[in-house]
Amino acid sequence: MSLMLASRAFSQEKTVAGIIFDKNSKDRIASVNIRNTTTGITVYNSLKGEFKIIAQEGDQLIFSREAYHPDTVKIESNGPLAIYMAPLAIQLNEVTVHDSVLTPEKRLEATKQDYTKVYGSLAYDDFLSTPSVGSAGLSIDALYNAFSRSGRNASHLRQVIESDYRQNVIDFRFNRTYVGNITGLKDDKLTAFMFRYRPGYYSTKNASEYEFISSIRANLKRFLRSNRTFTLQPLESKKPVTPKVGNGNNAADRKSGS
Repeated sequence: MSLMLASRAFSQEKTVAGIIFDKNSKDRIASVNIRNTTTGITVYNSLKGEFKIIAQEGDQLIFSREAYHPDTVKIESNGPLAIYMAPLAIQLNEVTVHDSVLTPEKRLEATKQDYTKVYGSLAYDDFLSTPSVGSAGLSIDALYNAFSRSGRNASHLRQVIESDYRQNVIDFRFNRTYVGNITGLKDDKLTAFMFRYRPGYYSTKNASEYEFISSIRANLKRFLRSNRTFTLQPLESKKPVTPKVGNGNNAADRKSGS
C-alpha cells in the first residue's frame, strides 16, 4: 500500500465530483461521509449534496450516512457521479421555521442562479465552479453534458428543483410552531398530525389565513376523533356464575330425596 501511495504522489492528482440524492424522494442529501478506501482520504459533502474527493480510476469510494444504507462505488472514470442512497426506513421530512429572508421564492431564485444551465443560461465552464456568492458549487453545465445527450436529465433536474420549491412552500407555512400553536399538540402527536394532514401545494399557496386555520382545526377534530375510535376499551372481567341450589320443589329434587 505504501509503495502504491508513493507512486501516486508523483502522478498528477485527479478528483471525482458529483451529487448525492435520496433514492426514494430524489432530494439532495447532505452530511454524507465519502471515504476513498484506496488512499484513506475522507470528506463530507456540502449542504447542496455536492462532493469532491481526490480519486483515480480503480479507487473505491464508500458513501455512508446515518439512517441510510452505505453505498460503495468503484471509480471507472473521472466523470461526474450521481449517487442515490437508500434510506433504512421511511423518514418524515424535517420541518423547520424559516426566517423571512429565506422564503421559498428566494430559495428558488438562488437555486436557479446556481443551476443556470437547466434554466437556459451558460454561467460556468468548468465542472467545479466558484459562484460569485457562497462556497464552491457544482456546475450543472458539466453535469448536463455528461449525463445526457438529449437534455432529458436537465428536464428531470428542473422537475426536482420545482418539487423542492413546492415542498418548501408547504414547510414554510405549515411548520411545527404554527401548527402547534393552533392545535395545542406536542411532540409525537404533533408529528403524527402533521404527517397525516400535510396540505397540498395549491391549497397552501392559495388559501387565506382564515381558510388555512379553519382547515387545520377541522383536521384536528378528525385526528382526535380517530384516536378515540381506535383506543381499546379496558377488558371487563366476567362475574362468576353461582350454581342454583335446589329447593325440593322440582322433580329431580323429589327423586333424590325419596
